[in-house]
Formats: sequence, C-alpha cells, structure tokens
Amino acid sequence: MRYADWAGAERRLLAVLRACGRHAPVATAARALSFGGEHGALWLAAGLTGAAVDRDRRTGWLRGTALVAGAHLASMGVKRVVRRPRPGAAAYEPLVRTAGLHSFPSSHATSAAAAAVAFGALHPGARRVAAPAAAAMCVSRLIVGVHYPTDVAAGALLGAATATLGRPWLRPPGPAAPPPHARVATLLHGGRRG
Repeated sequence: MRYADWAGAERRLLAVLRACGRHAPVATAARALSFGGEHGALWLAAGLTGAAVDRDRRTGWLRGTALVAGAHLASMGVKRVVRRPRPGAAAYEPLVRTAGLHSFPSSHATSAAAAAVAFGALHPGARRVAAPAAAAMCVSRLIVGVHYPTDVAAGALLGAATATLGRPWLRPPGPAAPPPHARVATLLHGGRRG
C-alpha cells in the first residue's frame, strides 16, 4: 500500500470514529476518558490504589505504577522527536483540549496499554478491568479527534512493550535459596541441620 493510500485510509477511519462523537453519551464518555487519562493520571491512581488495598502485592503494584509512568515519559520523548501535528481542527473539530501540539505516539494509549499489561500481570481481576478500560481509552482518543489511528497504535505498542519488558521486575524475588553447601548438609543429615 502506498503512503498516500494509507494516509487516506487513516483519515477516513478517523472521520468515522470522530463521527461517533456526535452522539452525546459517546462524546461524554470519550471526554471523561480523555480527562482521566491526562498524564496517565487514571492509571497512576489505579496503581497506587492497588498498592494500598493489596498488601501482598504492594511492591508489584508500586513497580507497575512506575512502569506506567516510565512508559508515559517515553511517549513524551518520542513526541518531541517525531513532532507529528495533531489532526487538523478544520477537518476534525476536537472535543477536548490537549496538553501539547504533537500527536505521535498517543501518550494516553501508551499509559493505558502499559497499565493493562503491568496490572494484568499482578492480578486476574485487574486484567479483566484494565484491558477493556485501556481499549476504551485508546478508542476515545480517536473519537475526540486528537489523534490519528497510527498515533494510538504506536502508543499502545510502546506501552505494552515497556510493561512487558518490565514484567519480571513486578514480582519481588522470593526467599533466597540456601547456599549449595547447606543443601548438601541437609541431604547428608536426612533433613537435620547440624
């Protein structure tokens, strides 16, 4: 597919999703998600709440929250390098204001995908809530008209990749294994130390 064909398809998809925002309930939900996802606030609050209520996984929740913040910061760095302008307001009047001028990648999508992966790895209940909430956050960025589909896709990939790379860090190490000589002594003495 040529770039011009791809760009045209992307604009058409954006127009279709942006048109969904003409329905008041859809627009209200998309605006709420946009507001809550600003600077990853919804996901950071969710991670800190998880840390407060799930004492057994507190360290994992805090580390997951740090991964979400790190993914968000990475997306901001990429935006400063790529500097892709947001969709033109004349063609797609946005339903929300944005914190910045650049759109690639979507930082909302980045932090949402990072949260879905990180928090989903910590608790099955979190997975059932975070994944659909992250998907809704991603779609909302198109409905409010402030991102192209490739901005959202790239953001989701960046967030998911960041959290996937950090997954081993989410779980604190278990108790240290005894040194080899202690295991040998245990075997020689039939389980008795001494």
